[in-house]
Amino acid sequence: MPASSATIVPQRTLTADEIASYKADGYVMLRQLISTETAAVIREEILDIMDALGLSRERLGKAQGTADKLRQTHEYLRGSQLDALVNSEALCNIAAQLMEGPSTLYMPFTAVKAGGGGGEFHFHQDNQYTTFDGPGTNLWFALTEMTEANGCIRMVPHTHLEGTLEAKASGDGDQHKRVTTDPTNNVPMLMQPGDCVAFTRLTVHGSGPNTTDAPRVAYAVQFHRNDVKAVWDDQPPRLLVEHQRWATAPVDRIGKPDPAGRDGH
Repeated sequence: MPASSATIVPQRTLTADEIASYKADGYVMLRQLISTETAAVIREEILDIMDALGLSRERLGKAQGTADKLRQTHEYLRGSQLDALVNSEALCNIAAQLMEGPSTLYMPFTAVKAGGGGGEFHFHQDNQYTTFDGPGTNLWFALTEMTEANGCIRMVPHTHLEGTLEAKASGDGDQHKRVTTDPTNNVPMLMQPGDCVAFTRLTVHGSGPNTTDAPRVAYAVQFHRNDVKAVWDDQPPRLLVEHQRWATAPVDRIGKPDPAGRDGH
């Protein structure tokens, strides 16, 4: 584990109001969970990862099709600041506070939306992909300023109280899903680099197109409570270390994109 993982996310005890907001609304904003300086370093590391995957900074300034609505990869380099963030004990502890029990890293991934028209990412629940039978949370970090113009993430309050909703295909020719009826009462998460919005696995969320000339860069770190089981591939429920859904270890070299893709959920 990188030496900086102990300090990249400060130890933080969530307030009663923050936890109450998370429970009531399905999300809570945690301002400046990492420093602006750290966010800038991680942003560059992510853009370097994109470049290693054949998506240069110039390329990410001009969208070329629906794939540019969200560029996801779970890979991150060993010893990087991103490694320190993903494997931060303090971050895992925040997830445990939100889910009220010991928790484990589930999956981290980039959330890069290309500029110049990187498209809408339809409203969905994370639980519409891999189905958890208990709490899961997504700690979603802004690494550039998040505005309505560049396609900030948007939350739909209280939808976590409705259970896992029916889903349909996104319609974009990919593996992504969407709720059957788009919500009208969504709330834009206007964020600065270093801010984090934490939301439940059942909270409906999505994002609009990026109409600016620069990529929107974010990073998601997902956790599950340790007693949770999950269903995927029509197999019996399982999840913890011996049956992890995805490998989450850092790598020494960024590989080629997975042709099948990971839905990120």
